[in-house]
This record gives sequence, C-alpha cells and structure tokens, in this order.
Amino acid sequence: MGILNTLLRAVTWWNGQTLNTQLYTWRRGVKVGEDAQGNQFYTDKAGKRRWVIFAGEVEASRVSPDWHGWLHHTFKETPTDRPLPHKTWEKPHQENLTGTPLAYAPEGSIRRKAPVARKDYEAWTPE
Repeated sequence: MGILNTLLRAVTWWNGQTLNTQLYTWRRGVKVGEDAQGNQFYTDKAGKRRWVIFAGEVEASRVSPDWHGWLHHTFKETPTDRPLPHKTWEKPHQENLTGTPLAYAPEGSIRRKAPVARKDYEAWTPE
C-alpha cells in the first residue's frame, strides 16, 4: 500500500500535499503558523510565496478568513502574530457544507422531510 500512496501523492493534489510540494516545503518553507483545524501555513525564506498544507481534506473553504487574508497578501502579519479584531455577533468560521448532509435546507425543502405517501394522487402510467 505504501507504493500506491507514494504514486498517488506524486500525481494528485487532492490526496494531501504532493511529493513536490513536500520537498519544496522541506527545502524552502518556513512554518509561520497553524489554525484551529490543524492546517499549517508556510512562507518561503524571501517572504514572497505563501501556502497552506491542509490537515485532512483539501478544501479551500476550510481556511479561515484571517488566514485567507494572510495567504493573499492582504495582511502582512500572520493571525498568530496580530489577530484580527472580531465582533461579538460574528459566528466562528465554518467550511462550505454544500453537497453534504449538513448543508442548509430551508423550510419547505424536500430535503427536510421524508417523502409522504399521498392518497389523493395516482401517478399516470402509459398503457
């Protein structure tokens, strides 16, 4: 199984970091922080490139807004060095749940209730 995992890491990005990313991180990366989900954030020694190594599923919506701003050079300081002020009404960051069983379903959505057998309707069938 080790050879298969190594091959998958060499050619796919959705199974975690690729071998190339791991080597680049090992050679040139400087770890600058980690978020609550265990994602690790790196920059190169010159401070020009920034990237994230996901802990678990590779999904961009798992990066909190604070770290997203740092990754895109909106903020110079990391959220660990200079945390952003948060309002009392702000909810904690949550990843995009679309397509999962935890996705939002509004009132009246067919996903909210089990189908009910109807007695006032009979489906048409061609003869």
